[in-house]
Amino acid sequence: MIGRLSTEHVAIINATGALRRVVLDGDGTEAATAVEELAALLDPHTRGEEQGLFAELRLDEDFADHVDALCAEHREIDARLARVADGDHSDVQELENLLRRHIDKEENGIFPAAAVALDGAAWDRIQKRAP
Repeated sequence: MIGRLSTEHVAIINATGALRRVVLDGDGTEAATAVEELAALLDPHTRGEEQGLFAELRLDEDFADHVDALCAEHREIDARLARVADGDHSDVQELENLLRRHIDKEENGIFPAAAVALDGAAWDRIQKRAP
């Protein structure tokens, strides 16, 4: 599961960079396409995290606040992407910065902690719940 999520992170960062580049080039049509491509990666990724790994981690009070903060960041990322989709391209760099910080927290914080804290039964439950 963590391997899958990490691979998705790479695709998300690449799509975010592509979005930033087309926005900087001033191509509105390409920007709209890039927003759609990023959203198509983010939506299932976020659902997988929240319904799978995060739902399991939330059962442990030591992780609950961290998971809640990461889920709040998911909502902020969605809101920023929606503004870009609506034509407010001034937020693209902050969207990219937010995504990079968010992914860093997952890759270097919650994912390694989950790998240590969760047992095989927990990972089985995560696999069943994550889309």
